[in-house]
Amino acid sequence: MRVLVVGGGGREHALVWKLSQSPEVRQLFCAPGNGGIADLAELVDIGAEDIETLAEFAEQKDVDLTIVGPEGALAKGIVDIFEKRGLRIFGPTKAAARLESSKIFAKHLMKKYHIPTAQFAVFDDPQAARAYVRQVGSPIVVKADGLCGGKGTIVAHTLSEALGAIDLLMEDRIFKQAGERVVIEERLIGEEVSFMVMTDGLTALPLLLAQDHKRLHDGDKGPNTGGMGAYAPTPVVDATLATQILEQVVMPTLRGLAAEGLPFKGVLYVGLILTSDGPRVLEYNVRFGDPEIQGILPLLESDLVPILDEAVEGRLSGTTTCRWRAGNCACVVLASAGYPGDFQIGKEIRGLESGAHQSGLLVFHAGTKKEQKRYVSWGGRVLNIVGLGEDLETALKRVYEAIGPIGFDGMIYRKDIGFRALKKPVSQS
Repeated sequence: MRVLVVGGGGREHALVWKLSQSPEVRQLFCAPGNGGIADLAELVDIGAEDIETLAEFAEQKDVDLTIVGPEGALAKGIVDIFEKRGLRIFGPTKAAARLESSKIFAKHLMKKYHIPTAQFAVFDDPQAARAYVRQVGSPIVVKADGLCGGKGTIVAHTLSEALGAIDLLMEDRIFKQAGERVVIEERLIGEEVSFMVMTDGLTALPLLLAQDHKRLHDGDKGPNTGGMGAYAPTPVVDATLATQILEQVVMPTLRGLAAEGLPFKGVLYVGLILTSDGPRVLEYNVRFGDPEIQGILPLLESDLVPILDEAVEGRLSGTTTCRWRAGNCACVVLASAGYPGDFQIGKEIRGLESGAHQSGLLVFHAGTKKEQKRYVSWGGRVLNIVGLGEDLETALKRVYEAIGPIGFDGMIYRKDIGFRALKKPVSQS
């Protein structure tokens, strides 16, 4: 089987790493890939959102299966283009991908199909939005409608911050047209978890639950990012709660999409907050989470390829299961100074060889480029250092010890990944 992975970040490196272990894969491509992925797959110099050219490449190379990493390509309609050409691809159509590309679409779907979420209001007029927040007060959450790379949500603790958020999104347009409309919703309190399923639209096959760390700095301080680290499984969701989420959130979402004429194939990612009144949906994504999947795939013992194949063919069933390795996995992101804002690239990365062959340790490249025999930084999030262990504490110890020798000018990372879970016993669900 010839397989193409679309994207070039840490998520795609983790996917390529897992797919490369499958006996069913004869040839593996990644477009555009990165410096680390080059060791496992043939890199293709086509951007992830150049969807027509990607389809032409897949036709020319007789690619049997394409897996899409980033949301931008899905939002642009890569699945529609591939399927029109008769090419097999894992992911939702452009219309179904609105579940992530439009927070307003997602909120209306949740309301219509009684899926638990925060109360909300939608605005396309900044003046009306300001009047609303003055009326309801703070704390409150302001979200850009469109895609913002995981950075379009602003938690406003004061009225001044809420008004400032409206200005940033709707007036200053820091995320361009993504901020033309906003969702303003109540702030919910509780722990956040990431629940991902692979689905053919009818059957949902859950992955291990993970916990992401969105904020830039320790203690969940600073601006939102695409994610600074993650671990799996999370101790805050037991088997009973996981079943409740599947029955009350995941399946109603899939049935709701089907009722709207939008059958969903691919990964449904539900970002949840566990409130005192039960789980509530914060957001949907329509692809593997980044960096959550980097902390999940190393625990997956099953071959991923047959599962993806069955999902594409609509043949997932209740008998399809994932086998999981016992223990825990933790991922810490090494980022460039200035991220998630302006950052510099081209900084030489030192010390990567120190962890290259350590047991229980993996390095997934996110934003790197290989220049002759050295790697340089080439993005905001540069490296994912991933550790496995019989428990979370052991996994994290391996990660942070491995980070010690690694460095590049301006490197930043969080030193408290998993801080909440370390206070609790971890159990598989």
